[in-house]
Amino acid sequence: MFHKIKSVTPSPDYRLLVQFSEGVTKQYDMNPLFDKYTMFLPLKDHPGLFTSVEVDVGGYGIIWNDDIDITCDELFYNGKTIQTPFDGLIAFSDATQLWGLNESTLRKAIAYGKLINGIDVCKFGKQWVISSDAMKREYGEPKAAV
Repeated sequence: MFHKIKSVTPSPDYRLLVQFSEGVTKQYDMNPLFDKYTMFLPLKDHPGLFTSVEVDVGGYGIIWNDDIDITCDELFYNGKTIQTPFDGLIAFSDATQLWGLNESTLRKAIAYGKLINGIDVCKFGKQWVISSDAMKREYGEPKAAV
């Protein structure tokens, strides 16, 4: 299963804070890679390059340039889970992909009172988010990989 990446933030100690679409945040330590793989040494030698990290198109990894990248599964399975106030919150678009639903299904569930605004779901600007617990309660376990 792919664990789609939503965002990545570098820190000065060569760690990455990686947020995944299923509402999980991981901290990934790059330091062991510098000793193991020479391809990562430019990141240590040029801190500006390290801080230029971005999410690859589609969210299936992170990239620095054409030669240096890391897959989403490496980051997910070898990163350390950290607690944030946003754990378990999923954008409607990601939830519909994970559970194989249409976004209108979630909007109707709110209208019919199946999902409670302010408890199960919340709207920030134009973006709706839902808790992973509410999705599991109403629709079971995710059916698809994002």
